[in-house]
Amino acid sequence: MQVLLSAGTDTSAGTMEWALSLLLNNPQILKKAQNEIDEVVGHDRLIDESDVAKLPYLQCIIRETMRMYPAGPLLVPHESSEDCVVGGFQISRGTMLLVNIWAIQNDPKIWDDATEFKPERFGGLEGVRDGFKLMPFGSGRRSCPGEGLAMRMVGLTLASLLQCFEWGRVSKEMVDMTEGTGLSMPKAQPLLAKCHPRPSMINLLSQI
Repeated sequence: MQVLLSAGTDTSAGTMEWALSLLLNNPQILKKAQNEIDEVVGHDRLIDESDVAKLPYLQCIIRETMRMYPAGPLLVPHESSEDCVVGGFQISRGTMLLVNIWAIQNDPKIWDDATEFKPERFGGLEGVRDGFKLMPFGSGRRSCPGEGLAMRMVGLTLASLLQCFEWGRVSKEMVDMTEGTGLSMPKAQPLLAKCHPRPSMINLLSQI
């Protein structure tokens, strides 16, 4: 249970930190996401879980965040059950394989403008997989069992933050997007941001 809780909370929190960092560096995308939430949810109530599926642009933002900064840059180790060939290399049975999902999802040979934050690239995509080039939760029988919960939790939490607050950088400098070290690839510099209640939400927030 401890492993499940720690793995689920750390990766989801990290994904939201990367997502908000990307949005602060791209305020026009942040505003577009807020406009979508306003159109779907309005200002008379807080967003709930059932609304998240009706926010396609928000889903695109989350997918693009997971593409650029996957919570698990190296998928859990696999072992080849039979002799096989991977990328032209002969792999013997019993070999431990580590899939570098970060390299795949940031490969300029696969993705146009791979280093650019472009949520629109995932317009129309259902789920969080795009063949074998986007698979932040892994693939097949060894994929992450917490995928469904993670997408719901990250979507609802990020949408709530965008619905209720205006966000800004603490200075004119862009948010530092340098990756730190660790299995879940944290930010090298924790996110610092400033926020205040959105004028359209003040009446509702004052009643909570």
